[in-house]
Amino acid sequence: FRGCSNPLAVLPRESVRLSVDRFLVLSQHFLGRKSSRISARINLITILEIRINTWIEGNRLVPLLFYENSRNSSGRSITCLRDSDKMIKKICCIGAGYVGGPTCSVIALKCPDICVTVVDKSRDRIAQWNSDKLPIYEPGLDEVVSQCRGKNLFFSTDIETAIQEADLIFISVNTPTKTFGNGKGRAADLKYVESAARMIAEIATNDKIVVEKSTVPVRAAESIMNILRANNKPGVSYQILSNPEFLAEGTAVQDLLCADRILIGGEDTLEGQAAIEELCRVYEHWIPRENIITTNTWSSELSKLAANAFLAQRISSINALSAICEKTGADVSEVARAVGLDSRIGSKFLQASVGFGGSCFQKDLLNLVYLCECLKLPEVGRYWQGVIDMNEYQKSRFSAQVISSLFNTVTDKHISLLGFAFKKNTGDTRESPAIHVAQTLLDEGAILHIYDPKVEEAQIMEDLSPLGLSDLKTRINIYHDAYTATRNTHAIVVCTEWDEFMVLIIQFLFTIYH
Repeated sequence: FRGCSNPLAVLPRESVRLSVDRFLVLSQHFLGRKSSRISARINLITILEIRINTWIEGNRLVPLLFYENSRNSSGRSITCLRDSDKMIKKICCIGAGYVGGPTCSVIALKCPDICVTVVDKSRDRIAQWNSDKLPIYEPGLDEVVSQCRGKNLFFSTDIETAIQEADLIFISVNTPTKTFGNGKGRAADLKYVESAARMIAEIATNDKIVVEKSTVPVRAAESIMNILRANNKPGVSYQILSNPEFLAEGTAVQDLLCADRILIGGEDTLEGQAAIEELCRVYEHWIPRENIITTNTWSSELSKLAANAFLAQRISSINALSAICEKTGADVSEVARAVGLDSRIGSKFLQASVGFGGSCFQKDLLNLVYLCECLKLPEVGRYWQGVIDMNEYQKSRFSAQVISSLFNTVTDKHISLLGFAFKKNTGDTRESPAIHVAQTLLDEGAILHIYDPKVEEAQIMEDLSPLGLSDLKTRINIYHDAYTATRNTHAIVVCTEWDEFMVLIIQFLFTIYH
């Protein structure tokens, strides 16, 4: 253990009580000291933790101190001293969306000693989080929220109080793709992140650990840091961490409970590493320490973009092969199985589909392409742009196949569209391939019969309203069950792989066969 150059605490030897949780060896030099100060030269061998409880005469309590000797992902020794009064007791999450809500609900479930408050400007959204009908659908989320809500999990619009009282603040706001200006159509719009940072700087009157949870471009943490430190009050300091989520919608709760890794990035300073350790301790309530990876901030941010780019690439790759299979008579599912059995490749994300959707893949790929352009790496940018282009091609190819199967005309034909969410087990329609298919069929004059078990009618109409068709409502029929939606239609188009649709199709084919 190699400490700092300055004394870190005043601890008279005669009043010290040591409680050692793990095996430790203190040097004879330290044990024999009579000085009223602890020297920074404390020698520890294979030590993870020392807890020192100290009571000083006059009933003045010296806070619990932690000495940590661990290693970061680069193998370099990290040393930090922590005050128990600064341990995470209250967490605030700005943004009650698909990431902030489930993440903080699971943290509250696994950390009953931590008070977690999720805040949002939308009164309607907060009201839904406080009701029996949550604003998002995720398997298992209802149970988690109902178990913790009102105990150590709260949803509120009182953003100021939540920020003021929090020790750690998650920024989990939307980061959409820019629709105007420099980087239009590719760069991430950080206006909500900037707004959250300015709000924190305006409200906070004590030290805060600020964690970017939203998917952001590389070096976004630097922007947050500059805003906070340029506007902070005297005596207030901030540590900014990157802690990207790796959740898959539809399995988010399970992904949080059994995360294969937690990634935390921070500054390579004593204070930065101490902040990382604080967040690590939150996750250590249920995540093994070996599954928690620590990096610098920029590596953490890029890792999130890279992970989504790789997953999207696999989907586009198998979809590209599906086009070859259809021309040659090969079965894409058999090809995927044969390829996936290679341990170097694996079987996940090798299911041919209409294309990928959701809030992350398209946005993060565009962000990566823009980053490559800014870094003067056009060849790299074109490579990742190819993944996006293949996805657009797949959606268009699928729509064309539907029209072709109906004798190249769908005018006034009734077509059942089963599934509108971008994947099963979620109600999220952002970038859903079903929207593209529906728009194409409507443009060709079709009458649609749409059913999705978790997407509300208002959401479907909102997603299709940009078409500007005057007779849109007369050409779209929304149903509440698959059987009614498929009755007396010319074709059934399955856009989302809900399990109930597979059962319906099997029953339908069985009826035809007999």
